[in-house]
Amino acid sequence: MADSLSEADKIRNKRLAKLGSQAAPRSAQNGEGDRDGGSTTQSPQASTSPAPAQKEQSKPKINITNSTGRSQAPDNPFSQLGARSPAVDTPRIDATASNAMDGLSDKQPAPDTKRSDSKAAETLEEWEDKVLRGMFRITLDSPTDSDGHGHRLHYVPSVRAELEDQAQPIRLSTAILDQAILEVASDLTKIVPLNYLLGCWKRVTGQLKYFRSHKAEETKLDILKEAKRLCMSYCIFAFTIPEMFGREQTDTSPLLPHLLADPEDDRGLDHDFLTEVVSRFPDDDTIEPAIVKAVEDLSQELANKTMNDDYRSHVSALRHLVRYPPLVKAIAQSSIFVPPSTSASDLEATTLLGPFFAISPLQADITSQYFSSPKTRDRAFITNSQQALRMSLTTHQHDLLDIVNHILRSDKSARDRMLDWFALCVNKNHKRRAMQVDKKLVSSDGFMINVTVCLDQLCEPFMDATFSKIDRIDVEYLRRNPRIDFKDETKLNMDQNAAESFYNQPAEGTNNFISEVFFLTLAAHHYGTEATNQTLSQLEKDLKRMEKHIEEIELDRHKWINNPAQLKMFDNAVNKYKDQIDKGISYKYAVQGVLLDETMQARSLQFMRYVIVWLLRLVSRTNFPKQPIKLPLPSDPSNFFGALPEYFLEDVVGAYRFVMRNMPWTISSTQSDELIIMCITFLRNSEKIKNPYLKAGLVTIMFAGTWPGPNRPKGVLGDLLMGLPIATEHLLHALMEFYIEVENTGAHTQFYDKFNIRFEIFQIIKCIWDNQIYRENLDRESKANVDFFVRFVNLLLNDVTFVLDESLTAFQQIHNLSQELQDPQRLETAARQEKEEALSAAKGKAKSYMQLTNETVAMLKLFTEALADAFTMPEVVQRLADMLDYNVDALVGPKSSELKVENPQEYDFQPKTLLSDIIDVYLNLRNKENFILAVARDGRSYKPANFQKATAIFRTYAKDLKSPQELQMWTALGEKFKKAKEADEQAEEDLGEIPDEFLDPLIYTLMTDPVILPTSRTTIDRSTIRSHLLSDPNDPFNRSPLKIEDVIPNTELKAQIDAFKAEKRGAKIAQANIMDTSEG
Repeated sequence: MADSLSEADKIRNKRLAKLGSQAAPRSAQNGEGDRDGGSTTQSPQASTSPAPAQKEQSKPKINITNSTGRSQAPDNPFSQLGARSPAVDTPRIDATASNAMDGLSDKQPAPDTKRSDSKAAETLEEWEDKVLRGMFRITLDSPTDSDGHGHRLHYVPSVRAELEDQAQPIRLSTAILDQAILEVASDLTKIVPLNYLLGCWKRVTGQLKYFRSHKAEETKLDILKEAKRLCMSYCIFAFTIPEMFGREQTDTSPLLPHLLADPEDDRGLDHDFLTEVVSRFPDDDTIEPAIVKAVEDLSQELANKTMNDDYRSHVSALRHLVRYPPLVKAIAQSSIFVPPSTSASDLEATTLLGPFFAISPLQADITSQYFSSPKTRDRAFITNSQQALRMSLTTHQHDLLDIVNHILRSDKSARDRMLDWFALCVNKNHKRRAMQVDKKLVSSDGFMINVTVCLDQLCEPFMDATFSKIDRIDVEYLRRNPRIDFKDETKLNMDQNAAESFYNQPAEGTNNFISEVFFLTLAAHHYGTEATNQTLSQLEKDLKRMEKHIEEIELDRHKWINNPAQLKMFDNAVNKYKDQIDKGISYKYAVQGVLLDETMQARSLQFMRYVIVWLLRLVSRTNFPKQPIKLPLPSDPSNFFGALPEYFLEDVVGAYRFVMRNMPWTISSTQSDELIIMCITFLRNSEKIKNPYLKAGLVTIMFAGTWPGPNRPKGVLGDLLMGLPIATEHLLHALMEFYIEVENTGAHTQFYDKFNIRFEIFQIIKCIWDNQIYRENLDRESKANVDFFVRFVNLLLNDVTFVLDESLTAFQQIHNLSQELQDPQRLETAARQEKEEALSAAKGKAKSYMQLTNETVAMLKLFTEALADAFTMPEVVQRLADMLDYNVDALVGPKSSELKVENPQEYDFQPKTLLSDIIDVYLNLRNKENFILAVARDGRSYKPANFQKATAIFRTYAKDLKSPQELQMWTALGEKFKKAKEADEQAEEDLGEIPDEFLDPLIYTLMTDPVILPTSRTTIDRSTIRSHLLSDPNDPFNRSPLKIEDVIPNTELKAQIDAFKAEKRGAKIAQANIMDTSEG
């Protein structure tokens, strides 16, 4: 041996010594089952020779040198197992690995060219030679390219020369097999070592299985097991110390192409190979990091691929590897599995699992390929593309779930790392719910949807129909160092300081897996699918804005028509802008294709159903759904519900709102029951939730659920709302209570928001109004809770007054502006443009407010029919009468001609129908004396002629809107108003001059129930101050806070007023008697 060794030789010797010394103990432990080698450190050759001791003793040391006279190779540590040292220090050839495969897939040994004619006469040595030659495709004869089966053969001249020098038979045996393998694998001009060795491995294991199944003698099995051990050892050398074969270390693992190959292919890593590799982990600490490096390289290579590339082989490779728990444990400990400092935008590329979850049809260039030239495509093409997209994604998501499941089930440490990775994904992506999302700072929609879908499926095992495992979802998880970061999230009903104090009190115990997955899934929905829903909604708005903008830009094209250079620049800019629009439309179609997957949404709703039940159990402190919820809810001293992140409920609202609007048929009846119960519970106890817009989402769900659909005239929820006991008892009150609450939302858009919310409330009420039970319950409550109904009626009147006035004003503007624009010669260009813009604004305003007007007046009609007493209370009756008279005058009075516009149906403006609804309100209250008196006292808009004009309209132009009986009642009511007017004027005349101290300081009418305001000490009529407090909770004279309960009855002044009226009445009676006497 030379005195000095090369670095490669040192590495090789160290490795050979380690593996050689470990082979025998493993074999002794495991016997024949799955490990290599014999039962002792004795050479396998000794066990196969008829006279093992003598043969081993007489066998000379082999010293083979290459043709250049190279010095003897270092001693091979395998010699202690009976193997021989390699004869040559194989030349180091700087060559790149060949991509050519070994080319031999047949796992049966090739026939020996020198096999005996008689099988019975074949010795064990001959059999060994034949089998080893066939399995390793080695020949000791003169160079031969292939055997009789066409398999490529590898000639080993150095091994042959050594045998000849030692006067040994020219046969291959396990004693010199390692030399032969090393010589073949080191020939860089012809072979890639691992390609060759993996093919050998397949053939060796195939032969071993074959001979075991045919119960071959033990000596033959020992030969095959030693061949298997040596083959595996050199396979490990090939990917851990490629320098051993004269190959340079590269940045990419030598195992990577073999991970990507089919396991059954000669180059692939099959079950036997991975099982054997895993079994060697305890004895060799270099195998594990080498495999982890290969998986990391696999991940990094996939990071550069999209769904249009060949990504399936990478996914299949990881699916194959995670079936081996020791491998999973090793992979999970990779430094890039959960890197601590990764940003949200890097999760998809730099974490080990990121590239696998990033594969999606929402990747950058994929959407444009699925939906090329989107504006030219018909609906059928788009639908088919979306279906194809969903099929590809569903298959991929199934593979992802399989990978995750195997990781979770393999080992506790791996499970924790997997949960940590999911937590990393959601915690790093809080900015996905920002008002303006910078896509460069967050993970992609496709990535987060894959994460959400995977977590949804992990929840399925514990989401049974009977909620048997719902108790395992422990709310105290949130106070036990939870994986999810919700510190900065808005809470349902707790400010930030109170929440910090609450969560700074850690809970005892440990968190279970169900709680971990449940809360991770909730967070994933918030930052995943719900954020994508938000993106889709914003994208649709942006596309409308962009398309309108491009239309405006193209109107200026004529300005550059005489300047070709400028025109070209203009056209290029326009085309670039149009390309952006096309990309946006393509992405919109792709997102819709992903989100409108019925299976995905059904699974999502199943999870949301569990969230609903869990929330209701928490807030009601009952065993719901086995025990019914009783409203109103009890107080919660712990206020754990109020400390929950707001998105716990927001996710539910968002998911159901999306499904209600896009695919309501996916909602099951059982889900509908619990959904309605949740909506009513939190609307009836609105103090449990701080955010009014979150509560508005509950209204939106029920509103969308009442939309008519095929075979469902009352929508998905309408029939349930008609019969569910909790609905018939509490729904109307809950809706009216929220109607009052949204008067002040605290947002700068509250004035307009309240109309949109109230519009939805009206639709729900219209859906359920046919149920007599609702009206009966409403009537009883109106008498028991007068103040509540007064507030509701007051706000309803405010709305009717406002929207009617805005609508009719808009039509007057449209009428006047249209007339002015009829003569283009009268207006200059600037003035005309200004009026055209004003006309467009008025039309938009008319469309918006007319829809609200129709619905609000319809509600007024319904409620005055059912609750006439509530609408004729002193606090509101005069306002109601004034509003009705004003609008009748606008519709039929002298200025009604100003409401005439072209195409009134464009605005849903039907003046005769509107007039008919207003008249119905009059008729609903026709038997209430105080209403009749209030109409008569309207000195501004009450005009008997208007009533006559309305009668004429219905008799002439709208006979179908009012029946003869209704017109007869209307005429009689008009006469009542006349007589009441005359009587009221006479009574006023009889009172004569009223002392100032008897007049109400706000409306200057004679007080009937004077009260003293506690802080300003002003006396005012009770009905006046009650009406004022309905819209302003302050003393009107000094702005101090005031409640109606705080006013003090002014009994002394009331007595004086009563005496004054009695005196005037007495005087009137006396005067009448005098007149009667004089006439007599």
